[in-house]
Amino acid sequence: MNNSVLRDELFSLLESRNAHLTFQQAVADFPLDKMNSKVSSIPYSAWELIEHMRICQYDILDFIQNPDYKEPKWPDEYWPSKGKKADQKIWQQTVDQFRQDLESIQKIIRKHHEDLTAPLDYAPQYTLIREILLVADHNAYHLGQLLALKRALGAYND
Repeated sequence: MNNSVLRDELFSLLESRNAHLTFQQAVADFPLDKMNSKVSSIPYSAWELIEHMRICQYDILDFIQNPDYKEPKWPDEYWPSKGKKADQKIWQQTVDQFRQDLESIQKIIRKHHEDLTAPLDYAPQYTLIREILLVADHNAYHLGQLLALKRALGAYND
């Protein structure tokens, strides 16, 4: 597989609806009156899931770009504070920041001078491709949870 095809596939993995829902599809019609609702089978609200996704995606983006990266404390700094609720403004900020960070990752993929398989200078046990796949995997996992929550709340029809 040549480098251009690899970049196209990674970009598609992050953005396209292939085997899973896209982020945009998941949040587009989410009923905002249920953004803080939970169900017994899923311990998070929709906003908590999306905020967690945003935090983790930003963390990986920061790791990719910042040689002075400092890892947040797990799990406390990877989830919103316990009991914190979102309003429509916070929901929109979370969604917008998630999209912006995703676009930043996509720009990194598109940089042709970046070797996706080369070890990172400041973290030689890691590569860009590993981090990009980690973002895609993590996002897909939690989008599945969000869809299950949406169904359990009666807010999603196939």
